[in-house]
Amino acid sequence: MTGRGWAAIGLLILSNLFMTLAWYGHLKAQPAGRLSLLGWLSVIVGSWGIAFFEYLLQVPANRLGFRGTGGPFSLVTLKILQEAISILVFVGVVRVLFAGEKIELRHWIAFLLILIAVWLSWSDRAS
Repeated sequence: MTGRGWAAIGLLILSNLFMTLAWYGHLKAQPAGRLSLLGWLSVIVGSWGIAFFEYLLQVPANRLGFRGTGGPFSLVTLKILQEAISILVFVGVVRVLFAGEKIELRHWIAFLLILIAVWLSWSDRAS
């Protein structure tokens, strides 16, 4: 794999860290119970603020990784790779922020199937 491919993967990992925190971090940060309208708005605006950094990394990752812009991955492979990275980062965040959440064998099997999808889609690089 080229340096562009590794750079794309690194940026996707960082991008997905921000995305996962934007999507799920508020569940840890916000106290339980009903949210007021102001509470909902603060969660939404805070998540958008975090997601901004996700896009700052995601867009260059896609441009570096996509075969059409000089990268090593087809568009489909890039998307499937991004999904695998997203789940890997999600599992890490769950382990750190949500220690009470169980990741069961069936979840690991599902993750393995996604990794198989990455491998299957990447096999098209020779064509």
